[in-house]
Amino acid sequence: MDWNLLGLSFVTVFISELGDKSQLAAIAISGRSNSLRAVFLGSTAALVLASFLGVFLGDSLSQVFPTRWVKAIAAVGFAVMAIRLLFFGDAEPKDSTPDLASDSLPNLRSEE
Repeated sequence: MDWNLLGLSFVTVFISELGDKSQLAAIAISGRSNSLRAVFLGSTAALVLASFLGVFLGDSLSQVFPTRWVKAIAAVGFAVMAIRLLFFGDAEPKDSTPDLASDSLPNLRSEE
């Protein structure tokens, strides 16, 4: 096992996920639930699956295209997302983002 690659992958994904929408969703769900274990296991399974799909897609693309092209495709994708967020982020109506503190989310706490 390449321990340097393992460490680099862990640090890169960990830092990029801090404050991400998936973490905010887990915070919102766990705030309304009595079963923190279920929220943790569900969000962990989702992140593992998303990571698996990313690794599988990257490996599959590298079998078809040169590694340099795969990196270029990823870089262009990030650049497009950055430009959209930077220049077109305010184009969406402000009401489209749900208020995580509102009562629009279901209450998952069990009634006793």
